[in-house]
Amino acid sequence: QVQLVESGGGLVQPGGSLRLSCAASGSIFSIGAMGWYRQAPGKQRELVAAVTSDLTTNYADSVKGRFAISRDNAKNTVYLQMNSLKPEDTAVYYCNAGIRRRSFQSPVDYWGQGTQVTVSS
Repeated sequence: QVQLVESGGGLVQPGGSLRLSCAASGSIFSIGAMGWYRQAPGKQRELVAAVTSDLTTNYADSVKGRFAISRDNAKNTVYLQMNSLKPEDTAVYYCNAGIRRRSFQSPVDYWGQGTQVTVSS
C-alpha cells in the first residue's frame, strides 16, 4: 500500500508565504513525476506545479515567479514553497505522484488527501 501525506496548509494574509510538504510512504520501487494540484470551490482541479525525477519543473502561469516546487528523492518528499500569496490562491491543494510499486509494473497515480490553503486578511 502507498500513502501520500500532505502538511503545511493554513491561513495566511495576502503577501505571505507557506510551505507545503508531501511525503510518500509504503511499498515503493520508484517515483516518477510529482506535483501539486489545487481545487477552489466551484472550479476544476488544476495543475499548480510539477517536478520530474530528473528535477525538470513546470508551473502554471498564474504562479510562475511566486511558487517553487522541489523534491528530496531520498525522503520521497515533494515541497511547494508559496510566496507572495494572493486571495485567488485559496484552494485545497493536493499532492500527486506517479509511483511504481514493483520494477515490472507501470506507474500508478496516487493522490494525497488535500490540505486547505486560505489567503485572507
